[in-house]
Amino acid sequence: MQISELQILVTLSEEKNMRKAADRLFVSQPALSQRLQSIEKAWGFKIFLRSQKGLTLTPAGEKVVQFAKEMIEKEEKVREEISVLEGEVYGTLKLAVASIIGQHWLPKVLKKYVQKYPQAEISLITGWSSEILKCLYEDDIHIGIIRGNPDWKGFKQHLLEDTLYLVDTEIQSIDDLVHTERPFIQFKSDSTYYQEIQEWWHRQFKNPPKRTIVVDQIETCKQMAYHGIGFAILPSVSIDEKDGSIFRLPLIDHEGKPIKRDTWLIGHESSLKLKQVQAFMEIVHQFINE
Repeated sequence: MQISELQILVTLSEEKNMRKAADRLFVSQPALSQRLQSIEKAWGFKIFLRSQKGLTLTPAGEKVVQFAKEMIEKEEKVREEISVLEGEVYGTLKLAVASIIGQHWLPKVLKKYVQKYPQAEISLITGWSSEILKCLYEDDIHIGIIRGNPDWKGFKQHLLEDTLYLVDTEIQSIDDLVHTERPFIQFKSDSTYYQEIQEWWHRQFKNPPKRTIVVDQIETCKQMAYHGIGFAILPSVSIDEKDGSIFRLPLIDHEGKPIKRDTWLIGHESSLKLKQVQAFMEIVHQFINE
């Protein structure tokens, strides 16, 4: 089987829908259906069962798709090894980053990367720190970017430091929080971020916020605060300092210093030998120095 046929099977198994798979593969639905029929004919049995609900793998199909995934992974590794030998930057750069970094810092880096290395491809996952560490331990990615200070034994480099701010369209002083009826908008996180906020609040005030709204994403939290629904505590990396429509109040710790958050870049030493990873690290260092 050709790599393109293997990719068809993997995409169909992930989407479980002929139309969605056709969109991902940039082919028409009839053409994809015809390719699948040819593949199944070559194997001599049905790989997928069709129904109004979509596609379902047959027991034999599960074996074939697993084979397809393994072959695609082997093909990628061979290409990476060849790229090291030839000195050119191509292959897939596999990243997993904290959502806030993926939304606000990383796009500028990746823009420069794709412009400088057009032959390289990018696979990007965004999520919580625990998910990123899991991807690294399972060797699914080359580089992880994590908030906080992770316990990681491999390659680890400090990326950036940002300050925590209370942001609101009305509140202009931390002391105003004692009397305000405005809700505190929080976003879910599995890092030490939530714990730091709780500790800061208890040092400042005896009672918890009168009203709280919990959302699942930091960007949702930010937009709700910017639209005047309530106040939020956000890292400076997510805040546009030129926006004059919102007040920004730095959080101060027990020593009178601004509370800051660290972001780390981590990975396996072996990944740093790959040309596409080395090229990415060079661009990251440029941004750090700037």
